[in-house]
Amino acid sequence: MSETMKGLKRTKYCGQFTAEDIGKEVTVAGWVQKTRDLGNLVFIDLRDRSGIVQLAFDDGTDREVFEKAAGARAEFVLMAKGEVRRRESVNKEIPTGEVEVYVSDLRVLAKSQTPPFEITDQTNVKEELRLKYRYLDLRRGEMQQSIILRHKIAKVARDYFDENGFLEIETPVLIKSTPEGARDYLVPSRVHPGSFYALPQSPQLYKQLLMLSGYDRYMQIARCFRDEDLRADRQPEFTQIDLEMSFVEEEDVMSVNEGFIVRVFKEVLGVDVSAPFLRMPYEEAMNRFGSDKPDTRFGLELTDLSDLLENCEFKVFKGALETGSVRAINVKGAAHQLSRKEIDKLTDFVKTYRAKGLAFTRITEEAESSSYEKFLSQEEKEAIRQRMDAQVGDVILVVADPSNQVVYDSLGALRVELAGRLGLIKKGTYNFLWVTQFPLFEYSEEEERFVAKHHPFTCPALEDLDRIESDPAGCHARAYDMVLNGCEVGGGSIRINTPDLQERMFRALGLDEATANERFGFLLEAFKYGAPPHGGMAYGLDRLVMLMLEKDSIRDVIAFPKVQNASELMSQCPAQVDEKSLKDLSIKIDIQE
Repeated sequence: MSETMKGLKRTKYCGQFTAEDIGKEVTVAGWVQKTRDLGNLVFIDLRDRSGIVQLAFDDGTDREVFEKAAGARAEFVLMAKGEVRRRESVNKEIPTGEVEVYVSDLRVLAKSQTPPFEITDQTNVKEELRLKYRYLDLRRGEMQQSIILRHKIAKVARDYFDENGFLEIETPVLIKSTPEGARDYLVPSRVHPGSFYALPQSPQLYKQLLMLSGYDRYMQIARCFRDEDLRADRQPEFTQIDLEMSFVEEEDVMSVNEGFIVRVFKEVLGVDVSAPFLRMPYEEAMNRFGSDKPDTRFGLELTDLSDLLENCEFKVFKGALETGSVRAINVKGAAHQLSRKEIDKLTDFVKTYRAKGLAFTRITEEAESSSYEKFLSQEEKEAIRQRMDAQVGDVILVVADPSNQVVYDSLGALRVELAGRLGLIKKGTYNFLWVTQFPLFEYSEEEERFVAKHHPFTCPALEDLDRIESDPAGCHARAYDMVLNGCEVGGGSIRINTPDLQERMFRALGLDEATANERFGFLLEAFKYGAPPHGGMAYGLDRLVMLMLEKDSIRDVIAFPKVQNASELMSQCPAQVDEKSLKDLSIKIDIQE
């Protein structure tokens, strides 16, 4: 039977002991990391969220205490009282390595079965097993440091925005479904049979209404929900650091948020970030990097070859140039690393981004090889090499497609893939920039209409106000995304603040007056009562933590994440509910095969 604390009170966390504590009587508590039984000596590494301290037992220890120590196993929960003394053999690998606690009283507060995997930082255990036993995985120091750092970022956010005049205001979690973007998670109402709430994809409309209500500067660490396919940096439920400001333009919002980033990196990581950040127009980002969230830690920039090939007879390039483009990257000095076999693998890689193939020129001291130069004139060949600054040791990789988007997507992903394979990315580098001047709309082939690039409440660029309906493809948005190392860490815009402009925006998106009023009538009505110019943005808190810690997956910084199919392996949700619960909600299940 497990013992109780019996009045013992912890005096210090395990990882906080130093040589200054020698001679003090202390009480510690935690989990057994490891027991070493040497016969007449027993040592226990006791672990809590702060680290590890060694407990020591010998011939002078009370016999009952000694036997309990010898019987302790991994993950037993112990409380120990004793004197801090200097260790005979110092362990320089841990902060407490100079000292140990010579134990006089030991309590076994809870025993543990042998865990399904060892609780250590460096683990090769499959992620599925870690997530099934997430409460054990969260005991690992690496996981605990991620969760603690997440807490620190949230605290800095509250402090910083409070100091800058922001008010933390909660917005509802049960809201009206206003589908325009990702799918909503729906919650049935028992009181209103057949009606549903939605879980918020963001607090967008409510924070805009708070500006209309005169609160001027709002912030919230908000839970958000989106029923969409998962990726390494995306979850169905997530946390935003959400902001809105009145009487501002783009630079006002960007400036206050640069201040936040500088503060959070300094206080949490001890890293100095320089502001102001680079501003890069959307079109430049796409042309140079093939992405609206460019990773600028390395080169491998895209080069447009289209004008050099206007009269080209090579049908692959000629066909692409009718509606698209031919672009390339030069992988400098990589000819010996990128063999023909490796280039074939890269060809398969770009095909996942809808590219039909990958043309190449590979130049070594011994020979030159190319999949396309034999189809070009000597002038075209020389012009391409000159523009690409091609030299011995280089590999030119080319994508041609009738769709510019396919060219951008495939080459943009390829440059990142190559940077990883070739070790071009230096760890501990944090490159921030703002991407601005986004298109206001993008055409959805699936829906056969224009949809909002950001969201339908984004204000058009002032010079485009007259052509929202007549030329939606040519309109730009007063939107801005903060990008860090090739990931969008936050984004926002200046908002529409008049009912007539908002109605025009809805019409451009194909929403008739009746539909717009049904979904957003409360917003249009509110705008009739004087809404100030306003704008804001939101950070993905989980994504920010992931990037600051240079993790590969957002699941590594969330306590209880979902997996690829939006389920949680530990609790086995989502799950079916009983008939009575469904009946109370007036719901009948009809699953389509």
